[in-house]
Amino acid sequence: MLNPRHLRYLWLIRRSNLFDRDFYLDANPRVHWLFRRFPERHYILMGEEAGLYPNPDFSPVAYLRHNHDVAKSGQRPFEHFLRAGRHEQRVTREHSATIAESGSTVAPLRGAGINQNPQAVVIHLYYTDLWDEFRDRLRSARFTFDLYVTLTEQGPETEETRARIAEDWPEARVLVLPNRGRDIYPFLHLLNAGWLDHYRAVCKLHSKKSPHRQDGDVWRTHLTEGILPEGETAKLLERFLAAEDCGLWVADGQHYEGARWWGSNLERCRDLLARLELTASADTLDFPAGSIYWLKPAILDMLRGLALGFDDFDIEQGQTDGTLAHALERALGMICAAGGLQILQTTQLRDLQPAPSRPAPHYVSAFYLPQFHPVPENDAWWGKGFTEWTAVSRAQAQFDHHAQPALPADLGFYDLRLTQVMDEQAALARAAGIDAFCVYHYWFDGNRLLEQPIDRLLEQADIDFPFYLCWANESWRRNWDGLSGEVLMDQSYAPGFASQLARSLIPYFNDPRYQRPDGTRPRFVIYRPEDMPDPAAAVAEMRALWRTEGIGEVELGAVLFHVEGAHPVAEDLFDFWVEMPPHGIVTQDDDYLYGGARGNRMPVGVPGYFGGVIYDYDRVRARSQDPAYAGQLPAHTIAGTMPSWDNTARRGSAAHLAWGANPIRFERWLRELRTHRLPHSYRGEIMINAWNEWAEKAVLEPSAQHGRGYLNALRRGLGPKVDQS
Repeated sequence: MLNPRHLRYLWLIRRSNLFDRDFYLDANPRVHWLFRRFPERHYILMGEEAGLYPNPDFSPVAYLRHNHDVAKSGQRPFEHFLRAGRHEQRVTREHSATIAESGSTVAPLRGAGINQNPQAVVIHLYYTDLWDEFRDRLRSARFTFDLYVTLTEQGPETEETRARIAEDWPEARVLVLPNRGRDIYPFLHLLNAGWLDHYRAVCKLHSKKSPHRQDGDVWRTHLTEGILPEGETAKLLERFLAAEDCGLWVADGQHYEGARWWGSNLERCRDLLARLELTASADTLDFPAGSIYWLKPAILDMLRGLALGFDDFDIEQGQTDGTLAHALERALGMICAAGGLQILQTTQLRDLQPAPSRPAPHYVSAFYLPQFHPVPENDAWWGKGFTEWTAVSRAQAQFDHHAQPALPADLGFYDLRLTQVMDEQAALARAAGIDAFCVYHYWFDGNRLLEQPIDRLLEQADIDFPFYLCWANESWRRNWDGLSGEVLMDQSYAPGFASQLARSLIPYFNDPRYQRPDGTRPRFVIYRPEDMPDPAAAVAEMRALWRTEGIGEVELGAVLFHVEGAHPVAEDLFDFWVEMPPHGIVTQDDDYLYGGARGNRMPVGVPGYFGGVIYDYDRVRARSQDPAYAGQLPAHTIAGTMPSWDNTARRGSAAHLAWGANPIRFERWLRELRTHRLPHSYRGEIMINAWNEWAEKAVLEPSAQHGRGYLNALRRGLGPKVDQS
């Protein structure tokens, strides 16, 4: 019961408006139900004495430690603060020391991770006295993993802990990092260095004590035991890995849902997500709480794409909300949602039934651009030494968080006259699940452009570069769209062009690397068949010449271009058609355009001078699966997808771009494509636009922002290979 002194204290607390009821109840879930309607009474009678926080910024223990006069007087810390301390700017919480201040640098990690087991465990051990607890938990879990441990303080205690870990777990990798971002920055430091790249899943742990919670130790134990259950971790881990639509595994009760959990983190979370072209709504939120969970590689790739470093994180001051680390915790939920991935709790994982398996493609192709070497024509039209890289590197961002310029990573600014580059590209593509490159072939009535890469390839029989050709039969124009502007190289279709083109292709058809996806016929694609004066006659002429010259039948395809040509083509003229997003999916009348008559609806501001078109990548992904859309395509169409689209490098403020593209959404598109479109796709194939269209940001190659994120997404999204025999 409250005595008169308690009642005066209660009156003071309520009058101050400094007691945060929601925070207090959320931070102390074990408060008895009798007190949940009157949490101030709980605080007065027992909470303050137990050291519980009445709001995120006041620690009773820290207040007494830093204000000796209050401690000696025997006054209640929060009562003193309300009466006098807040007016005297007294210290109200712990300010943990940091190893390095803002502006300092952290040495990059060298070499690779341990990479001996298929999964990894990462522990951030701020409280070094908890090592024994984690060691015992990991041993009892009984599964194989590589162990990484990060510590935060340099000194005798750190060295003693390092020695203990080395004795208990000799294979562990132990690092000392600054106390910034608590457990989040150390984890990202390992991730950004590539040490966690090759694991099927990563378990993230840290030594929580949560002094602002009444049940801090109990909570930590619940979190760790929940995702490392004794005797069944290995079984549940395999179930987690097998669930394609699951991204995170947390302990029971740690999947928080509801907008009330935003706290003071919404705006910071929005800023974080904008780096990945994602959004957050104030009305909805679900996320993995507690920062202890299993993560799939799709989530890790997105975290790496944030490119967060030491200086991005707040200086540690004992904050309980509002830091970058708190915002990132909530952003994980938005990342999962963007990828169509679930956050599963342990009991849900135990009860999870295997989902029906998705079909996997029989054959995967990607459009390939050879425009990465200088030619005399481009020198004359655009300036000496011009290549695709010239436009790519000078691209400028058109709005906040516009990821331009988009720059290459692993392969650098390559020159395709060096066939070694093509060997490296093919190795990357093969590892990600691509069977062949569909290489653009620039032929203008016998004149060739950009032919050096593929012609030099024919001279290098040892380079394993599987390819087939696509005749890019559009005129080259000053504005890059093939539709308007000054003509630089005209596609005139002179009499006899079809036979001349067909004959010129024979040396490529005869190369052993030239693809015959059906096992017998070389494949050839025409980009814009409706531009040919008489498409049926041209195709018949080509086929007749190939038969006469001993090639036999050719598997002939055409691209479904977004603009109708002057000469309509019968669907059955070609063996197959190729869907090529965004062509044909996005139109000026679509309600998911961000610009146009409806005004700007972008999640970020767009300046008035921008006159291009911005559309929603995620809506395009969804529309590609719509039966109404797919039903309009020819029956023998290869289903297509795209990693991204943004031609700012070519068109500047008049660019067309898909906002919202990132690796996890691309992976989701692939999974859904396998479910909804692949069963009806020609020969069970998938076409990707594109491998290396850097000036249109339709790219799978490693990039400065996402590293190999798109290649990883492709490998996972395609599923297991199907035997064509």
